[in-house]
Amino acid sequence: MSLKETIETQYKNALKLKDKAKISTYRLILSSIKDLDISNRSGPNKKETDDEDIKKLFKKMVKQRAESIEIYKKNNRSDLLKVEQSEYDIITSFLPKQLSDEETKKICEDLISKLGASSIKDMGKVMGELKKQNSDEIDFSKAGALLKQLLNK
Repeated sequence: MSLKETIETQYKNALKLKDKAKISTYRLILSSIKDLDISNRSGPNKKETDDEDIKKLFKKMVKQRAESIEIYKKNNRSDLLKVEQSEYDIITSFLPKQLSDEETKKICEDLISKLGASSIKDMGKVMGELKKQNSDEIDFSKAGALLKQLLNK
């Protein structure tokens, strides 16, 4: 079952349960996927939308939600925070489990020693290898900050 089909099934279940929060989030997700379908079908590089495209879309959506959550926390907007947190939780449930900070640090340290990286100039090389090997499990915003810290020693 594709990711899109899984989401549609979850959406139908939410409709049956009359769960308004989930219904609106699934509608938002399905609408974004439909927009992605349209953009993939038009333009010079026509292609079918696959699970990888949807995962990239979800990562972008999660990043947006995380930024909004931070803003709402700073401004004490618990009403909006609850909605964003709910959307964040639902969207992340469709993404592969992210590695913890400790696991990410261990992988970064191993790659730095494997590639012989010694300065911040080597960061691009390490980041490229990191994306090849662990593109789904690592939060690259955290990994980037971690690599800067490790390479500036």
